[in-house]
Amino acid sequence: MAEEVKVPEETKKCPKCKEEIAKDAKKCKHCGADLRNWFVRHKIWTGILVLFIIGIIGSAAGSGKTTSTTDNSSKDSQPSKTESTTTTEDKQPSVPAEYKSALNQATSYANTMHMSKQGVYDQLVSEYGGKFSAAAAQYGIDNVKADWDANALAKAKDYQKTMSLSPSAIHDQLTSSAGEKFTQAEADYAIAHLND
Repeated sequence: MAEEVKVPEETKKCPKCKEEIAKDAKKCKHCGADLRNWFVRHKIWTGILVLFIIGIIGSAAGSGKTTSTTDNSSKDSQPSKTESTTTTEDKQPSVPAEYKSALNQATSYANTMHMSKQGVYDQLVSEYGGKFSAAAAQYGIDNVKADWDANALAKAKDYQKTMSLSPSAIHDQLTSSAGEKFTQAEADYAIAHLND
């Protein structure tokens, strides 16, 4: 009869109890220590970490993208293939970018901050505000869709709620050249509807 040759199993020492265990063991048979790596033992934290790293990489990659505009004024004045097809929008007069930006800011000031028409204009041309030209600011004011009476009323209610001002003081604040700069008629409307 042939003798059985015992192949020695590859072993390693448990890092906790220092006993001999199988090399591919996931748990020590002596002390019960979990021998899997940290990422396998903490699957939820690993998932959160992976998502966090992907977010950072995505954010870094996204912030590197810039939109560029090309200046075609120095090139030939021949239209490109995309410019040769005209639509009804192309036939309308072009509005300069500064004017469009002034209109966007005017809309924001009027509809989210409830500013007066004069207050919006002043903010648009202010060196501490939009720094728009007078013409661009006027375009913004002329084209903004706002309810100035409703804005005056919103400001009046805000003054009443936060500062507990009397109707007379609110009216003064609404019409003041150092305050909100609403017209007399807009302030009168606000005071008349203050308790509606």
